[in-house]
Amino acid sequence: MQKILKIDLSRRKTSSMEIPGQWEREYLGGASLAARLLYESLSPRLDPLSAEAPLLVLNGPLSGTSGPAVGRTVICARSPATRLWGESNIGGFWGSELRAAGYDGLWIEGRASEPMYLSIEPGNVEFHPAFHLWGDDTYQTIEAVESELETRKVRVAAIGPAGETLIPYALILSDHGRVAGRTGMGAVMGSKYLKAIAVHGSEKVPLAKETLYKELRTQANRALRDDPVTIVARELGTACVADYYDYLGEMPKRYFQEGASYEELQITGTAVASSILAGVKACHACVIACGRLVRLSDGVKRKGPEYETLVGFGPNLGLNDPDVVTRLGELCDRYGIDSISTSNVIGLAFRLFEMGKINDKDTAGLRLSWGDAEAVETLIHLIVQHRGFGEHLAGGSLALARRYSAEDEAVQVNGLEAAYHDPRGFSGTALVYATSPRGACHNQSDYFLAETGQLHSCLGMESYHPLGGSEKAANVAIHQDWRTACNAMILCYFSNVPPPAAVELINAACGYEWTIDDLMLSGERGWNLKRMINTRFGLTRTNDRLPKAMLRPYSDGVNDNFVPDLENMLAAYYRARDWDPVTGVPNVSKLHELDLDFCIR
Repeated sequence: MQKILKIDLSRRKTSSMEIPGQWEREYLGGASLAARLLYESLSPRLDPLSAEAPLLVLNGPLSGTSGPAVGRTVICARSPATRLWGESNIGGFWGSELRAAGYDGLWIEGRASEPMYLSIEPGNVEFHPAFHLWGDDTYQTIEAVESELETRKVRVAAIGPAGETLIPYALILSDHGRVAGRTGMGAVMGSKYLKAIAVHGSEKVPLAKETLYKELRTQANRALRDDPVTIVARELGTACVADYYDYLGEMPKRYFQEGASYEELQITGTAVASSILAGVKACHACVIACGRLVRLSDGVKRKGPEYETLVGFGPNLGLNDPDVVTRLGELCDRYGIDSISTSNVIGLAFRLFEMGKINDKDTAGLRLSWGDAEAVETLIHLIVQHRGFGEHLAGGSLALARRYSAEDEAVQVNGLEAAYHDPRGFSGTALVYATSPRGACHNQSDYFLAETGQLHSCLGMESYHPLGGSEKAANVAIHQDWRTACNAMILCYFSNVPPPAAVELINAACGYEWTIDDLMLSGERGWNLKRMINTRFGLTRTNDRLPKAMLRPYSDGVNDNFVPDLENMLAAYYRARDWDPVTGVPNVSKLHELDLDFCIR
């Protein structure tokens, strides 16, 4: 890998650092390597929004190599949302451009004295005033920076007003609405008065065996292009699974209270494709092109919603119009707030209003009724403006629930709002949410895909009933290690690349002679390191839990009132992981095995 560019915003100074070769081999790249690089800096006393808190952007060894689906980069820091490990990766072209600029990472520390943005190109870093951009939305900011640097053909990543005002679920946006959405990396950027980062590159991405890599990449791209998962995702986007997940009771409705649809579902990839779809959009050199371009009644082409936004602003809130959901999702993108957390906290507000925990006196006369799109839009504006009732939602669902003595109603884990995949439909998601280093996150393991047959038998995974129990705990652990390896490469989750092909690509790119076991060991090492980081932050066995809503049967009896047997699943999971069942901490023997002795205290 190439060097990391270190940027001190307080002093407007830059330097570079080499990544230790041993760490590259042990952690590969991406989020796992970021965890190792940040480990010594992430003390329990570190305020995520302080000048001292580092923000690390890091590529993987396959980033920007023209496939298969590896145009991603990861952004890591201590999360202001959870105060635990924060990690969010972003697609598009920005990370690939950073590699072409000669850097595989940015280590950003300090705090500017006034708003600024950065421009980075080979051998040159410039600090630009951004006071005139402060308050602009993400799209306005990107357009303005591109215009100011028009001779350089830059790619820009930016925050919106939500990041500026330190909303803990603020995002970073780049390209055609590609976002680092979860865990509040936009707030960390905003705390540093850093409005945007523009990159331009012209250098070749380093490859150990360039000719071999190009041959393997071509083979992998051809296979990926013809893969059934790719074909469906290209035609229908990430919401291609919506109908099926609805049928299986995996798609929650009305803030996780109901599992069934009582009207014809329009919040699907099929509905979008047959009504408002106007084209597709791909990340760097990606043959999948799952991104949607849609045209609404105003005739303007814009980013179309993916699965999480469709469900979050759709059935979760009692809405069923893809046109409305598209506009609400775009509003979140422009303000720079995560659509999952935003729709979740609004769903909680609707639920508490329904329960009588809050009333129209709390909301200054605004009635919160399922299916009221105007109320939803009003709340989004109030959240970002920190005005009235919106100020209570701006802190996230856990803070809102605590304010009204209703903590059990918040659908979150460790402060991160749950994504829209329900363990009462696919039970493996119970372990995924309870043990994720980020909180209730589906992107540390999208095990719901394994529940529907996307298994990798070469990893030792087996098939179990979607509503099974502790027998699938080891399977979940294997899948988490695989996805941790994907987040190190960095390989898009929608890219159904077989593990043997991934290993061949790594060996050609890095000059290694890895086996699948080596790749999985690296993934396991990264997963356990993040666990140890969170343990330093105060995480204990009691943090491995699910929200009460997910441990109650759906109110409409979907899946015969099934709820996951979390405690028995956790016991089996700790055994599979070699973690202490009382503390939830990896045993010393496991840390020795993974060369994580530096974590032993």
